[in-house]
Amino acid sequence: MELRNLGRSGLRVSAVGLGCNNFGVRLDEAASRKVIRKALDEGITLFDTADVYGGRGGSETILGKTLGARRKDIVLATKFALAMDDEDVRKGGARRYVMAAVEASLRRLKTDWIDLYQMHVTDPLTPIEETLRALDDLVRHGKVRYVGCSNFSAWQVVEAQWTSRAHGLHAFVSCQDEYSLLVRGPETDLIPAMTTYGLGLLPYFPLASGLLTGKYRQGKPMPKGARITKEPRYGDGYMTEANWATIEGLRAVAEGLGLTMAELAIGWLLARAPVASVIAGATRPDQIVANVRAGAVTLGAADLEAIDRACGRG
Repeated sequence: MELRNLGRSGLRVSAVGLGCNNFGVRLDEAASRKVIRKALDEGITLFDTADVYGGRGGSETILGKTLGARRKDIVLATKFALAMDDEDVRKGGARRYVMAAVEASLRRLKTDWIDLYQMHVTDPLTPIEETLRALDDLVRHGKVRYVGCSNFSAWQVVEAQWTSRAHGLHAFVSCQDEYSLLVRGPETDLIPAMTTYGLGLLPYFPLASGLLTGKYRQGKPMPKGARITKEPRYGDGYMTEANWATIEGLRAVAEGLGLTMAELAIGWLLARAPVASVIAGATRPDQIVANVRAGAVTLGAADLEAIDRACGRG
């Protein structure tokens, strides 16, 4: 498994990471354990979760129970800021909440430190300086090694980086955002901002909820047991005429290269700067193997041009 630096930081992450949002919801503890162990066996070192995953705490709890002595072998990433209660009280980026949230995550994860602590969403009620000062304290106290953000707009990333520099605080080293062959919005503003400040990108939904696996076909029956089949909301926004046309074009490119659609999609992301690791979920051990195989795909300049033409960008 290839290891890459996360942005300009010294943190090294596997080119393919494991998204842990299925643990505790779609997968029970036993099924989650099989996926986690397979990921470890295949050389995946970046495990990405969040306090809200798994019905608020379930994913972190399962990881804490399963990792054991292997905890030291991985880069453990989690997040805070989304609501951990129905009253919308336990959330956000206020110092008081951040300090409580990290302790709760550390207990569930059964660890003394978090490698990458990410702000899941922005908090319009709290100045970013307050949040960054709290995170800086966590780094200085050794409870957190690096900090990152998720779902920030380009201007919010710039504001956070400027604030960190101006006040001598530990700055975000990464952004985690949706980015795929079907969702290329980050290329307009976010990626240029990240490149300027040297942040690494951790794309989530790299396969567009499964549409980029090739198992869905327009006008054909939905595949049994697939994510969108079970939960149609995950297909909202993806199943458009334009996207179906793009998918068919990408299918032709993949077949011409002897690749699966998933291999093409993940290989393309890993060829894009500033992508450091692709956050790929899995519900079965064999999906881990497929994701790792996709992470080994190398695309040349001509291949990337063909992909852009299929996406209507050539």
